[in-house]
Amino acid sequence: MKSIKTEKIKTINEKTLVVALDIGKKVHYGYFRTPKNQDVKPFPFYNSGRSFNKFWKKLCRFKEKHMLGEVVIGFESTGPYAEPIANYLRKKPVKLVQVNPMHTKRIKELTGNSPNKTDKKDPRVIADVISLGHSLTVVVPEGAAAQLRRLTHARERAMERRTAMNNQLQDLVFVIFPELGDIIKPSTKTGMYLIKHYPDSESIVSIGFETLYNIVRKISRGKFGIDRVEKLYNAAKESVGITEGKESILLETSHLVSNIETENRYIESLEGQMIVYLDQIPYSHSILSIKGIGNITAAGLIGEVGDFRKFKTISEVMKLAGLDLFEVSSGKHKGKHRISKRGRALIRKLLFFAAINTVKSHGIMRAKYQKMLNNGTPKIKALIAISRNLFRIIFALARDNTKYVENYKSHEFKLAA
Repeated sequence: MKSIKTEKIKTINEKTLVVALDIGKKVHYGYFRTPKNQDVKPFPFYNSGRSFNKFWKKLCRFKEKHMLGEVVIGFESTGPYAEPIANYLRKKPVKLVQVNPMHTKRIKELTGNSPNKTDKKDPRVIADVISLGHSLTVVVPEGAAAQLRRLTHARERAMERRTAMNNQLQDLVFVIFPELGDIIKPSTKTGMYLIKHYPDSESIVSIGFETLYNIVRKISRGKFGIDRVEKLYNAAKESVGITEGKESILLETSHLVSNIETENRYIESLEGQMIVYLDQIPYSHSILSIKGIGNITAAGLIGEVGDFRKFKTISEVMKLAGLDLFEVSSGKHKGKHRISKRGRALIRKLLFFAAINTVKSHGIMRAKYQKMLNNGTPKIKALIAISRNLFRIIFALARDNTKYVENYKSHEFKLAA
């Protein structure tokens, strides 16, 4: 933590021009401030190439007038609205930094002792946060990494849509065949096939037990035996599902199944493209060398981080992910360490599921995980600790472009011997 603060202080010096941007969907507000607190009144500019060029020319004139050498431009985390201006500025000789909205909110109340929020006040507050050193470097993904970020986000949105449709489908199936969900989950391959071709209890009974058994055994590849099929068939004969208005429900279930299948094909195509672009990342083999981390996880992490090699310390990437630790202590009270969660939630999600893979039997983190559990650490807290440990390893491997070696200390001892 000490090294990252030192880096932040060095960023702002007596030759640095601080530029703050209050990002909006259509209108941005810019603000310039010199180290001697000479500034300009916050001014608007728009999301267009011509307006961006006017903003840049105004910045250059102000910089030359005050004979400044460096430019630091900062803005809040504002989702997609900041992307066009960030893409424009990354090609300029400036340093881009990002400010946490939580910081600006708190400092804003100190400015004028008022929570007043205006487009003219916000840029000044952002400049205050940057000058204090409470900002993080913005890494704008380029090339294959940029493609991975877009593909990862598209996959997340597609999975959210699929989950919503699966939930709707289960609700509808429950109305016409409530017993099905207790025997075969509708979201499984076998359940989806039955809902598509034999969506209600009557259609299942009509094909007979032998045909039903052959279908289920084939689709499940032998996973569901005769006992499960008998249970399903008997439940269909005694089902308490509704009959009135059933045709309309069947129409909707057919539509949902079709959309879910389309979404599945779309997700598969996205994952195929992710693997293609992942191969173009020079250090991707380093991350994939960790047992338990697959192509999709590696692609998602690189897409969200942008480029691991552009971060100098592990503290920076931990903050980017919201995995940095904090505690609330006062007097004799000693608070517990918790993660801040002030960062990219998708990184935490990917690392959490990767942690689950690494703590399974014969996983690389199994022993460490079991040790924490034996010491009384709750499972979720232990998995978060494993996530942080994994992220440290990933950062080191990407930085050094090396492959993971399990039990590397004993491995080095054997080599020395």
